[in-house]
Amino acid sequence: MSLEKNMNPPPSTPDSDSLLRRLAGPSVNKAGLAKDQTEINLIIAEVSKGSKFYENEKRKDKDLTQRIERILKLRDEVTKGVDLSKVEQGVDKLVAQLEAKRDLSQAIVHVDMDAFFANVEVLHNPALATKPFAVGGGVVSTASYEARKFGVRSGMATFVAKRLCPDLIVLHSHYEWYREMSGKVMAIFRRYDPTMCVAGCDEGYLNITRYCEEHSLSPEECVMQMRQTVHSETKLTVSAGIAPNKMLAKICSDKNKPNGQFKLDFEPSAIKAFMHDLSIRKVPGVGRVNERLLESIGIKTCGDIFVQRAILSLLDKQFGLEFLLQAHLGIASNIVEPGQREERKSIGAERTFNALSDTAKIHAKLEEVAAELEQDMEEGGWTGKTVTLKYKLDTFQVFTRAKSFDWYISTKKADLFAIGQELLKPELPLTLRLIGLRVTKLKDLRAEAESKARGIKRFFEEAPVPSSPKKRRRTDPDEDEGEQPRLSQDGFATAMPGYDDDEAEEEAKDIAHNDEIDGAQDTRMIRHVRSSSTKPKSTSAPPNRKSPQPKLSSSKAPPIQVVASPPVSPKKQNKGHDSEAPPLFLECPICGKLLETDNQGLNEHIDFCLSKQAIKEAQTASLKPTSKSERQASEKKPPRKPRPREKEKGMASAEHGEGLLRYRKKG
Repeated sequence: MSLEKNMNPPPSTPDSDSLLRRLAGPSVNKAGLAKDQTEINLIIAEVSKGSKFYENEKRKDKDLTQRIERILKLRDEVTKGVDLSKVEQGVDKLVAQLEAKRDLSQAIVHVDMDAFFANVEVLHNPALATKPFAVGGGVVSTASYEARKFGVRSGMATFVAKRLCPDLIVLHSHYEWYREMSGKVMAIFRRYDPTMCVAGCDEGYLNITRYCEEHSLSPEECVMQMRQTVHSETKLTVSAGIAPNKMLAKICSDKNKPNGQFKLDFEPSAIKAFMHDLSIRKVPGVGRVNERLLESIGIKTCGDIFVQRAILSLLDKQFGLEFLLQAHLGIASNIVEPGQREERKSIGAERTFNALSDTAKIHAKLEEVAAELEQDMEEGGWTGKTVTLKYKLDTFQVFTRAKSFDWYISTKKADLFAIGQELLKPELPLTLRLIGLRVTKLKDLRAEAESKARGIKRFFEEAPVPSSPKKRRRTDPDEDEGEQPRLSQDGFATAMPGYDDDEAEEEAKDIAHNDEIDGAQDTRMIRHVRSSSTKPKSTSAPPNRKSPQPKLSSSKAPPIQVVASPPVSPKKQNKGHDSEAPPLFLECPICGKLLETDNQGLNEHIDFCLSKQAIKEAQTASLKPTSKSERQASEKKPPRKPRPREKEKGMASAEHGEGLLRYRKKG
């Protein structure tokens, strides 16, 4: 029987095609995979059918399809009677402004270790070098290049990987090995740029301009030397991309993988030609959800962006015109610097495992998470005021419960575990496959200690002169509270709207976990500090709709503020009416807005509200006069009276409290 007949694939329609692509996972562009993955995707879909994972992905695909239908309807409305040529003329002026910002003076490098976890395993067992193997447990963390030939990739359920590659060897993760080698590799990179930006345990950005000048090397010679040094000292290989900015460098590092390098010509015409036929999915800041949204309006390559520039301008909020024009031109930030501690918004830990219903075993997993979080907080010098519990049901639904305190919490395992138990208790009994804890509203204990050590000396120091406004993000606390694009230090947009949510989903290594997995084990990825300005997707609801009442804890302790409804037992669900359910309108406990969204969307909106409030408080505290005359003027200026709207916002904030937070990846 042929493969096609055996699989009995669904009819070839746009919807079924999109579901096949979604089931294939976010890592379809990994180096070493076959260019045509049609047959592989059919196998993945067939193996997944009937599982809870399959049903969850099917639901998400349907939701995205409906979202696309709304956007297309909006497109038809906003273009009715509009002279698109005039809109294009306006966009062309913006293109000229962006072109004027092009900087070709810096040599930026993106370095990316090749199949890092897998190659570290080969160092400890050279016999694996020519065999197809993967690192992970129930889910593949990394696949060797031999395994990738069969379609095996990160984020894939192990049982699916074995169906694709029957001879696949699956190894348990050895994170202590990966940490050790990551440290050695990063130390080598820092010889070439001491202020490099670490983007993960196996990748980073460097500015080698100065090093090349001081050592009379071309960028290609410098990168070749660096890669040879890495190999000679660690026996690992690294691929690299050389370009005028970080976006281009990252794209280029994937051109000659594995163990290769690629330099893009530093000429505007060459850069635009390079970007013209590039798949939009290859652009950093465009996730797979963004990709499908763009395809719906005829954009598959960066060259299509210019063709559709009028539509993108009219639908700027949905697509992010400026970011996409930057991608079309190949213009982006070229500032490379290490992540700053003050940029950190949260710290957390989680565990993924086979479905568990036993409360004692769930508590044991929670205690492991608390122990890991204690270690990370004490080693990093952090504490916080809000603790969020995240858990994933065996149906793949994710829920969060949070509790805020008026004081900074203890970082001891016992205290973190106790808070987690308190948050979990009202929801039991549950069947879980993931549990985690996250601390937000952070306080930097190291900075506090350093500040105290400086003592009275700091009162006599001149206030630092701020950098040029062109090199800073907007910090006006009274600026428009609408969604603003993510910006780099030098003012370039860095992602499409909603990319953070898409990225978080893609980075979830347990995406393909389901009930058919046997022998699943904890998955614990090496985490790193990352800065993020999360801007969730949500749709405002009509003001006359009421939201569900929050569920409060019966504990005598301060109430656990929960907004979204708790998970409904499968026995209580009316499966026959799932598709006929009316839209769900939920109220944000921070800003008071009614939102037409689901539990996850509400969590994301609340997280955005809280992070935005914290950012504004920090910005307000940091805005100090920079000269003697300005300080005198500031002292004479009477305090500004709050506007009526600000009073209302303050009252709303106090009334609603901190509310529900969405658990995010640490950093």
